Amino acid sequence: MSPEKKRRIARETMEVYVPIAHRLGLNNIYRELQDLSFSHLYPMRYKTLSKAVRAARGNRREVVSKILESVKNTLAAAGIQAQVFGREKTLYGIYRKMRNKHLTFSQVLDVYGFRIVVDSFANCYVALGTLHALYKPMPGKFKDYIAIPKLNGYQSLHTTLIGPYGTPVEFQVRTQDMHRVAESGVAAHWLYKNAEGSLTDLQQRTHAWLQSLLDIQKQTGDSAEFLEHVKVDLFPDSVYVFTPKSKIIALPRGATALDFAYTIHTDIGDQTIAAKINHEQAPLRTELRNGDIVEIITSPTSRPSPNWLTFVRTGKARSAIRHHLRTVNLFESIDLGKRLLSQAMAGLKLDPELPDHLAERLLNESSAKSLDELYADIGVGKRMAALVARHILALVEDASPPLPPPEDTGAVHHDHGKLDPVIIYGSEGVAVQLAACCLPIPGDNIIGQLKRDQGLIVHIADCGLARRQRAKEPDRWIEVMWGSELNRRFDCRIMVLIKNEKGVLARVAAEIGESDANITYVGMDDDKDQLMTQLRFTVQVEDRIHLARMMRNVRRIPGVTRMVRERN
Repeated sequence: MSPEKKRRIARETMEVYVPIAHRLGLNNIYRELQDLSFSHLYPMRYKTLSKAVRAARGNRREVVSKILESVKNTLAAAGIQAQVFGREKTLYGIYRKMRNKHLTFSQVLDVYGFRIVVDSFANCYVALGTLHALYKPMPGKFKDYIAIPKLNGYQSLHTTLIGPYGTPVEFQVRTQDMHRVAESGVAAHWLYKNAEGSLTDLQQRTHAWLQSLLDIQKQTGDSAEFLEHVKVDLFPDSVYVFTPKSKIIALPRGATALDFAYTIHTDIGDQTIAAKINHEQAPLRTELRNGDIVEIITSPTSRPSPNWLTFVRTGKARSAIRHHLRTVNLFESIDLGKRLLSQAMAGLKLDPELPDHLAERLLNESSAKSLDELYADIGVGKRMAALVARHILALVEDASPPLPPPEDTGAVHHDHGKLDPVIIYGSEGVAVQLAACCLPIPGDNIIGQLKRDQGLIVHIADCGLARRQRAKEPDRWIEVMWGSELNRRFDCRIMVLIKNEKGVLARVAAEIGESDANITYVGMDDDKDQLMTQLRFTVQVEDRIHLARMMRNVRRIPGVTRMVRERN
């Protein structure tokens, strides 16, 4: 193959298949894929290191044989049956250590590695004590992966000792079963276990991980998204936390309390409302640390929020949240799309109820599988209601061929002003969103933007961002208006300029509360030495009248010099 194609395949192998092999504990395949990819990604570095390792092997023979002999004799004297053999680093392992830790080749090769395979679980610890009696251990260089296995099921005792000539010597101590899993992966358990033997904890965890891969695959829209979710879960670095019943849960480093909830079960994650970490309330975005005890509080009425995607770490959590939002959004998008199409058809004097033969022709010519899919596409902005209505008009009149596909939004202009406005109640869900740039509230003049894959975005009519985007894509804007019965409160940003004097912030906050408005955010200038300070609040109000009443009350407070509603 061409060098570029070799590098592309090697890079893909290194980024995807090597971590999967590592995650499943397929050590032999992991090492082989790593070295093969390395040889094609960096052929000159591979050749240089390979030559250097072959030259160094001869110089190391005397030290290796001396350590092997001493360890075998000591273990035999302690009555421990064991196989002892040297362990060589892979070329890529040497290269990575040189690059990441800024070490020379000789510094990396100065560490000698040995593996000791004993006959029983208990003898792992006896062998460890024997080794520590033979050579002095290096402080802080001991890890017990038998008590707490790695995410991929790997189990061994790791210790680094000061060997002959003052050289560091790394030892891995394990049983035959552990060695089999370390080399051949967790699947080796299924090959060697007795027929009547039940699944071990290790097998159950691996089975759960493989099952989560299948769940992610089912919930994911396309291969690129699937790959994004899976790559997140392939990091070997992990934290170990406990459930309230002391069960150990392994998670990728950086995982949050919400990731923990989804790891336990998708339904628990979906219904999470709060978390306790070490018996204290903590935000769901809190990053977990080794040894944390995590308790999840759920509510049957709770549902995932789009905001959760900004802080979850695991692929399972991310795909489950996206799947839920996509599913919920579907029903809301269908409803919105139906309303938009009915409105557009009414403007063209068409009956919103389509006869079966027309509906069939419309679906065939628009490549939609069902009317619901067509409505959903309109609801999320993939198709324009005005263009679909014109298409239906052409079918009804059986005249000219269908109009260009909805993507050619510049080809047909439709006068939306003649149509009845879409009614906004504020409770439509994720299919209808209030723009974050201007945060419209009832009483504001509003306009709607049909945004691809996001549905209907409602802006204040004189919003600067809306004006700029409307000039670029006029066909994606429709008339909207507030409904008469609104049963929720709406966020609104205000800025208050105050004199830096004692108690003024408390008085402002108290007055906002007494005006029956709820504060959801407060911020202020960092510079406290100025005579004047700007306070920024996000408050929840019913409408413009409620906001005006609250602002009037706050302006009366001594020390408040200015108060305005903020828009980006």
